[in-house]
Amino acid sequence: MNNIALLILRVVFSASMLYGHGLSKLNKLIEGDLSFANPIYIGEAPTLILAVFSEFLAPIFIIVGYKTKFFSFFVAATMFVAAFIVHWGDSFARIEKALLFLTVFVLLMITGPGKYSIDKKL
Repeated sequence: MNNIALLILRVVFSASMLYGHGLSKLNKLIEGDLSFANPIYIGEAPTLILAVFSEFLAPIFIIVGYKTKFFSFFVAATMFVAAFIVHWGDSFARIEKALLFLTVFVLLMITGPGKYSIDKKL
């Protein structure tokens, strides 16, 4: 039963991240619009590229359960920045979603993908 719960958690939260956050950033990157927030001071374009990696590409690997612990780190790190740097000082309602995503991806870093994953098949 825990393995099914991990599968559902992986798929639902990763798909939500990919579709709700990563896809729009990927489209922005493809269109050549590199303007983006720069909360960790590495430049707008590098920050956008990291966000696309963390919010679009990494969730694909997490959904299929490939290197889940590794890829979950990037999503969790991005959500940490969103919650504690980008939205810090905003209302809780504004921070809440990033905290929820952060919590789930930290849990996936700890637990791994479960039985229903490419990691367990390899």
